[in-house]
Formats: sequence, structure tokens, C-alpha cells
Amino acid sequence: MPETEVSDSGKRLVRWASGILVGLGTGHLALLTYAAREDIAGWVDRGVWAAVPLGLADGGTDPTLEALRTKVAFWAGPGSFAVPLIVLGCLMWHLAGRGVTVPARVGWGLAAWSALGGVLLVPSPYFVGTAAALLVVLAARRGAAPPQTARPQTARPDAGDAGADRSEAGRG
Repeated sequence: MPETEVSDSGKRLVRWASGILVGLGTGHLALLTYAAREDIAGWVDRGVWAAVPLGLADGGTDPTLEALRTKVAFWAGPGSFAVPLIVLGCLMWHLAGRGVTVPARVGWGLAAWSALGGVLLVPSPYFVGTAAALLVVLAARRGAAPPQTARPQTARPDAGDAGADRSEAGRG
């Protein structure tokens, strides 16, 4: 499938969308770091390896309040959507810089996920993710240039001619 180049207005829309996604992910991690700093510091004290207890490891006993807080801190921070959201935003920024159109289906998927999250968790900044997703869709719909034509290839002898040239060279 040939790549399409994004127009300047499409590049600007995707860059805005990627900035929003990076901002949402970074803000989420920063807010969590502030709110759960004691739990995160506990990970360092206990050693990072296996700092977040799994439900299988407790042998069926009821988890302690500390274990629950540690799990919540993990799943609200490094185990949450924030890190992939930052990575997706950086990827979109990079693609826009290279002039590659981000497919509309990426925007639609992000819009569906953000809208569902916003409905299930009110009030939340999920709806800001929907705005970023719609910018991606808009950029893909109106900002994409028609597919580029293939570049002419350098003159190369075709397979039949190359074989004939080699056989003639061997005779002389």
C-alpha cells in the first residue's frame, strides 16, 4: 500500500492531537506520582522486583490495605494507559514530521475508547482524548494528498539481457 503525504494543515492537526495525547499521559503520571508518592517510594524500599504483589502469590488470604494501595498505584500509573498514550503521541508526532498520514481508523479507535472511558468515569479528561482522536480523523480525511506515483527506477538490465551479457563475456 503506498504511503500518502500529509498536507501542512493535516500535519498541524496531527501534531496538535499528538501533543494532547502526550500531555494527557504525562499529566496522568505526574498526578499519580504526586498523589501516591508514598506507595511509589515503598516500591524502592522493598526493591522494584515484585514490589506489586499478585493475587496468586498471597495464597488466598485477604490482601492488606498496603497491598491494595500498592496495586492501585501500579495500575493507575505505569500499568495504566498513560505510558502507551505517550508512546502513541510521540509516534504520531514523528509520522507527521515525516509527512506520513496517520490512518483515520487510529483516530476512530482512539475516539471510541476515549468516549467509552469518559462515559464510564465521569468527570474525567477522557473526553479530551476524544478531541485529539477527532483531530486525527479530520487530518486523515481532508489533509491527505493523493497517493504519490512510483518513482522511476534506474535503468537496470532485465534478467534476460543480463544473462545474455554474461554468456557473451564468457566467450570472448
